[in-house]
Amino acid sequence: MTTNSVDAATTPENRPAPDFMTPDQPALPEGLTPVERAHAWVIRCRFAISWAPFMIGALVLDNFVFEEFAWRGAVSAVIWFVALSAIIVAPQRIYRRIGYHLGPKSLRVVKGWLFHTDTIVPFVRVQHIDVARGPLEKIFGTASLIVHTAGTHNSVVVLPGLEPERAKEIRETIRAQIKTDWQ
Repeated sequence: MTTNSVDAATTPENRPAPDFMTPDQPALPEGLTPVERAHAWVIRCRFAISWAPFMIGALVLDNFVFEEFAWRGAVSAVIWFVALSAIIVAPQRIYRRIGYHLGPKSLRVVKGWLFHTDTIVPFVRVQHIDVARGPLEKIFGTASLIVHTAGTHNSVVVLPGLEPERAKEIRETIRAQIKTDWQ
């Protein structure tokens, strides 16, 4: 015997949107804290700065080198399309995948859109900690926590996109834990 009842949770109206359709929500594993939203703009500005020479170079090529060709403007169009796509799409995807968890004995940092890294830093391995703010981070009100650990491979762990006060708070928490470990 077949019934025509449909479970309300499986109807299209009640299903949550797929991860790629909610660009404003962090896409992090359970229990992680996302970084500040302003960090997406820091990433976007860095992308724009990185792509600017290619965009300008394409315009120069089209206007001075390829001025006699019938396909003049095609190089600029392609480069500008790729650059603007990268500047608009990639920063948001990168931002959504940066998160952290400050535990009692370790710091977990998860980041990566194309290349995912999940790093756990035990406090007993920490050598020193920095809070850094570059010009873009100052403009957008964020900071990066830089944790230097013992060892050679992956001995520097960077947690970008924190509120400056939160970065200092995490630094002090780790510093206090390191002091108790050595006493």
